[in-house]
Amino acid sequence: DALTYAERYRPEVIIDIATLTGACIIALGHQASAVLGNHPPLVHDLIRAGNESGDRAWELPLWEEYQEQLKSNFADMANVGGRPAGTITAACFLARFTEKQRWAHLDIAGTAWQSGEKKSATGRPVALLTQYLLDRAAQ
Repeated sequence: DALTYAERYRPEVIIDIATLTGACIIALGHQASAVLGNHPPLVHDLIRAGNESGDRAWELPLWEEYQEQLKSNFADMANVGGRPAGTITAACFLARFTEKQRWAHLDIAGTAWQSGEKKSATGRPVALLTQYLLDRAAQ
């Protein structure tokens, strides 16, 4: 997939953005995107950029215990870990393809859309990512 393909180009970091599960909406509502990753400085830089831009993100853990939910009796691994910790186990699945890279996943299931009278795409996490790039350029 795209994460494995990106390794060919040896990027400094990989940031993927997706609405993998609705579980993120249960965990964080519509106020913040979830961020998970294997490189704490990258995760913290994204959180800081989100706070600076008003496009907030909140870290969820990728503890090894969550990997257990991806065990399969039929394949090398399952791509779904069940209901518990759905956002985390989805990111655990992605993490298996990024072990050689500094990587972070933004789950925007709760922030990408607004419903009701103003039903539309929000444009999130564009502000967060723009601020992240501005911060990196200033270093």
